[in-house]
Amino acid sequence: MARAVAATPAPVVVQPESVRRRPSLQLRAYPQLVIGSAVLMILLLGAGLGPLLVPYGPTDTDFSAALRGPSWAHVLGTDQLGRDSLSRALAGARLSMLVAAGAVVLGLAGGVPLGMISAMRRGWLSDLIMRVMDGILAFPGLILAMAIAFVLGPSVVTVIVALAVVRLPSVARVIRAQASGLGQSDYIESARSVGASPTRIAVVHVLPNVSSTILVLASLGAGAAIFTEASLSFLGAGVPPPTATWGGMLHDAYPYLEKNPWQTFVPGVCIFLAVLACNFIGDGLRDFLDPKERTRRRG
Repeated sequence: MARAVAATPAPVVVQPESVRRRPSLQLRAYPQLVIGSAVLMILLLGAGLGPLLVPYGPTDTDFSAALRGPSWAHVLGTDQLGRDSLSRALAGARLSMLVAAGAVVLGLAGGVPLGMISAMRRGWLSDLIMRVMDGILAFPGLILAMAIAFVLGPSVVTVIVALAVVRLPSVARVIRAQASGLGQSDYIESARSVGASPTRIAVVHVLPNVSSTILVLASLGAGAAIFTEASLSFLGAGVPPPTATWGGMLHDAYPYLEKNPWQTFVPGVCIFLAVLACNFIGDGLRDFLDPKERTRRRG
């Protein structure tokens, strides 16, 4: 009688963690982060390689070629002074990125410590900090930035300081809310019970846990800074001419809107893409750094 042979199950091959969770596969679940990073990288490359890509300087004038449309000589046309629009757009990108980076760094350098102090040091100091932040928030951001720019005088440093002051209250309030919530955690209470100082708790235990929020605030703040800087330049309160700025290009093109609408299209699209990329990165980072959201998307 033939002996029955039990079927041997096929061996289960367990892939290593690095293969199952490749970073490229994870990023595919966050298209906003990928698209925003790609657009911002293109703008940064264009800003950095601008002098090598365009044979004209941003302030070179040619009155014989004024208000021309796109051509082989001038890919994106010229303005009322015959200046190359592509060259000025790339120079404006360098300035916008510089202003956005400076405003974000300065705003975070002031807002994060103020928010942490207000959360960890309850009492009159916390109330004073929050009342000052509320006072700044009482003014519309653009009006406050214009006032600071007019008082200090138009320059790149002035614009950075004005945008940082406008951004300061929102950063401080968000960090304070995050740090206050973490302050009730068990591990914070344990640190207090063993005699850890508020400064050590804030730096060692709280700050690393709000780092993801800081990254999101930085990306969203960069988009707001680019838009506000363009608004200030359009209104004549930003970086003075002949420095090329996207807002300044819109200001120069406005009187010729009916005769040469293409002149407004170039800086408008640049502002739109830069702000959209920063907002996409901020939304993507918020989802990517949220453990609950990552678990939901993997499932």
